Amino acid sequence: MPTHNSSPVSDALTMGEGNTPLIRSRRIGPELGLNELWFKYEGANPTGSYKDRFAVAAVTHLAREGKRLCLGTSSGNTGAALAAYCARAGLPCHLAIVEGAPEGKLRQMRAYGAHLLRIRGFGASPDVTLEVMTGLGALARQLDGGVEVSAYAISPRGMAGVESLGRELAATFDGRAFDVFCPAGGGGLTLAVARGLSQSRAEARVHCVQPEGNDTIAGALRRGDSQATPMASTTAISGLQVGAILDGHDVVKACRASGGSGQTISDEEVWAVQSRLARDEGVFCEPAGAVALAGLTTAVRNRELDTSRPVVCLVTGSGFKDERSLVAMTGSAGTPMVESWSEYAGRVSRSI
Repeated sequence: MPTHNSSPVSDALTMGEGNTPLIRSRRIGPELGLNELWFKYEGANPTGSYKDRFAVAAVTHLAREGKRLCLGTSSGNTGAALAAYCARAGLPCHLAIVEGAPEGKLRQMRAYGAHLLRIRGFGASPDVTLEVMTGLGALARQLDGGVEVSAYAISPRGMAGVESLGRELAATFDGRAFDVFCPAGGGGLTLAVARGLSQSRAEARVHCVQPEGNDTIAGALRRGDSQATPMASTTAISGLQVGAILDGHDVVKACRASGGSGQTISDEEVWAVQSRLARDEGVFCEPAGAVALAGLTTAVRNRELDTSRPVVCLVTGSGFKDERSLVAMTGSAGTPMVESWSEYAGRVSRSI
């Protein structure tokens, strides 16, 4: 078995992340009047989200440097990805958890052997979030560990792995002009996609979509501001509860340079779109994965988009990530039992 310092570590750690499906919309796109609407389905990654692109790069560097452990933060997907790749590398993984993180996501982290502690106010309060981020760096130096958080401001080497998403889109459209809608909490994903597209010299506008309860970046883009604005996060959309700036200033610059803008949507719109993606397109995602499409819908409604261009919505994580949203979508009742085949056949026939 390869050791932490064996080379190439990335070959030992990779689980086939990336090169995820690009799914063409059959119903929602035509109903919105779009010539081409595509869903980049990152739920097909090994742990169920785009964060695997980040984690494989981040943990590879830690392992090559012989770090004793990995420290990180998460409301769900980052933690699961780091925990999985740390398990492959044989590195202990200790995670500071956002207060409102869904239990289903935490179970996935624990399944990989990660050590978790919630911190009150973390994720909602910018002051608490800053304290945690600052403290992790000091603790890592004390313990000879590494800090990996999915933001360029903290983990640029890991985030470089996410740039592959932009390069994949550029290769697919091969010189055609298109638009990309990205969900954002701290903004790292949006920035990585913009950088990957820029590296490939793609003609693509990058749009940042955020819940109204975490509008640090999108509103600034719409107002013409040059910088993002911190706020106390109130959204219930897991994974996007990041009221701190992190990569926000750079996201504003990158989106504006591409010709893109920002959209804000309500949590209720996100949940409605999550359900619609499953029922109308067969695309099963967590709430954060529906944010981009919710923002696109708003842009089309407000006539802010050239509908003749192809549009890509990033669907960032699997629907299995957030059990609470599934209960809200499907109801809490179990599957009814029938007494015989004839009763089953009768019920089906009457439903047609």
